[in-house]
Amino acid sequence: MQYLLRTTSLGPGEAARVIADVLAYFGEGTEEYVRRRHGELQARGLTNEQIFARIGPELRQRRVAAPELSARQLRRIVYG
Repeated sequence: MQYLLRTTSLGPGEAARVIADVLAYFGEGTEEYVRRRHGELQARGLTNEQIFARIGPELRQRRVAAPELSARQLRRIVYG
């Protein structure tokens, strides 16, 4: 946190929140990420086809890349 305080204009509370958000984001498992991201994109009005086409490549960009999942596998994560 000291690094953020020295190198940004963030206050201690803001820096702590940024760190907590980053750790939560990278600590999120594949299934949690897929469900959360699906909800975000669905709220923007995207169709499932568009959503699953977007989430697949996003999973490969995560800190620990998930195995490649098909649209069907993604759909099962979201809908069970």
